[in-house]
This record gives sequence, structure tokens and C-alpha cells, in this order.
Amino acid sequence: MTNLTHKAQQVFARDRYATELTEVSIDLVESHHACCSLTLLPLHRNAMGAVMGGVMFTLADLAFAAAANSDLIADDLPLAWVSLGSEIHYLAQPKGSRLLAETQCIRQGRTTCVYSINIHDELSTPIALVTTTGMKSN
Repeated sequence: MTNLTHKAQQVFARDRYATELTEVSIDLVESHHACCSLTLLPLHRNAMGAVMGGVMFTLADLAFAAAANSDLIADDLPLAWVSLGSEIHYLAQPKGSRLLAETQCIRQGRTTCVYSINIHDELSTPIALVTTTGMKSN
């Protein structure tokens, strides 16, 4: 595990909804890049037995936050990047038992950024595609 990944895990441990309740883990953080995952549990499913959309969105949102704030975390600075808006496209229900989210920085400017987050299962089934626009809050 990289030092930046460890620092991001410590910082985002305070994001208790994602890390404790939803059980998202931060697996890798590099400059403007993050990978997060979660093991699907019965609590992640809706009344029809499908994975709730909010679970997938929470996974993508934490991956975005870790990637967008990665350089600040590396320099021990306060978090500043927040979501301004997101669009999610649900593509399929997972066939496997784990969800993985990987970010791609499209653009990170002085005050705004755009990331795409691809969610797939461990069988490489594409599950959702999220586009998030962020803004620097300070």
C-alpha cells in the first residue's frame, strides 16, 4: 500500500456513511486517481434483491473525493474539492460479489474538475458509469 493510499484511508475514515455503514474501502490513491471497492452484502440490496443505486453512487462518490483531493492529502492540506453535480448511468446488475470503482481525471483546473468513475464487478462486468463535476470549496 502506498503512503498516499494510507493517508487517504485515514482522512476518509471520517466519512462514516461510506466507510462504516456502506463498507466502502479505499484500495489505491495516486495523484488524481483512486480505486475503491466493496463486498456486496444483503444490506446493499433493495426489496427486489438488486443492488441499490445509492450503494453504487456512494462507492463512486468516495472514489471521486479521494482522487480529486489526492494532491491535498499528499501535502497534508485540508480537503477542498467537493461534488458540484454527478450523473450516473446504471448499466447492469453485478454478477459477482464485489464492486470496484476506478476514477479517471478528465480535467482538474484551479477551481473546477471533471472525473469519470467506472464501476464494475470482479468479473469485469460494467455496472455503472458516473461523471462528476467538482468545485474547489476554499
